[in-house]
Amino acid sequence: MSADPVTWSDVHEIAYRLYEAEPELDPLTLRFTDLHQKIVSLEGFSSDPMDSNEGILEAIQMAWVEERED
Repeated sequence: MSADPVTWSDVHEIAYRLYEAEPELDPLTLRFTDLHQKIVSLEGFSSDPMDSNEGILEAIQMAWVEERED
């Protein structure tokens, strides 16, 4: 079964999927270039990889931190 599609606007869903994929990883240790690669590699990711920006990546990173703390 394939994952439902996600786009850059699905910040919390992306964060959840990243956490599920790598629960032991501290997202604050990732460079944005590495975070970007992890996001665009997610199953179901369907946005243009070039449509991201620092604000989106930071929002996803912070949402991932929240996932780890829950």
